[in-house]
Amino acid sequence: MKVGLLYSRIRRDEKLLLSELRERGHEVAKIDVRKEQFNISEPPAAFDDVDIVVDRCLATSRSLYITQFLDSYDVPVVNTAETADVCADKVKNSLALEQAGVPTPNTEVAFTVDSAMETIERFGYPCVLKPVVGSWGRLMAKVESESAAEAILEHKATLGHYQHKVFYVQEFVEKPGRDIRVLAVDGEPVAAMTRSSDHWLTNAAKGGEVESFELDDRALELVEKASDAVGGGLLGVDLMETGDDYTVHEVNHTVEFKALNEAVDVDVPAEVVDWLEAKADKHVAEATA
Repeated sequence: MKVGLLYSRIRRDEKLLLSELRERGHEVAKIDVRKEQFNISEPPAAFDDVDIVVDRCLATSRSLYITQFLDSYDVPVVNTAETADVCADKVKNSLALEQAGVPTPNTEVAFTVDSAMETIERFGYPCVLKPVVGSWGRLMAKVESESAAEAILEHKATLGHYQHKVFYVQEFVEKPGRDIRVLAVDGEPVAAMTRSSDHWLTNAAKGGEVESFELDDRALELVEKASDAVGGGLLGVDLMETGDDYTVHEVNHTVEFKALNEAVDVDVPAEVVDWLEAKADKHVAEATA
């Protein structure tokens, strides 16, 4: 199998994947997206003879456009352009989960400061303001007062980029000091961990402590439904415990797994490569049928 790996920086996650692929004797084409040009009809030579491409782009804009190009070239890519498009945008993410009947925090979107203030006042304090595009918990705000809301909204309104003028307001969910990250392939969990912190943001990227987590039947059901809702693929599904149930607050399409690999007994990169091999074999079989 020849695997194309899209990247702009090789992190620990990519090194784990590369090591597993090479140990199995697979050929790997590392494709630095900063150096490629994408024609609307002819794929770059870097993609010659690849059986499957894995998108590990750091920049969301690159991920979204390149996966669309690969789809148009009929080059199989993980994840697909459709999945990337839904997961990269928190509004589309929330809509997909809601439409699929997956419990997810109550969310409203407003387009002016005054309208956003109305939503915040109706939700009550605290509530959460998030950028529609972003990761690692950046630019998220727990809004605890009217004065804080006014200041945050004013800052967002003057930042310049149109995305900051899309005000994504979400209810604040009281969680037990942790959330749950599940790495799943087409809805099938590979492994899961909790991310714990005294801070309201528990992301591992924010310093949250990680620990292996055993999924119950309800969590397994929600992971599968959430994966299906965004189009499937190699995904990070984030859940919060809400008493006797869960809420799914996000599904991530260029998921990191180095912290998970260290927290669980499962060989995460090996499981991911098993799945990639099956995906590539299926594509070859369909292409030759």
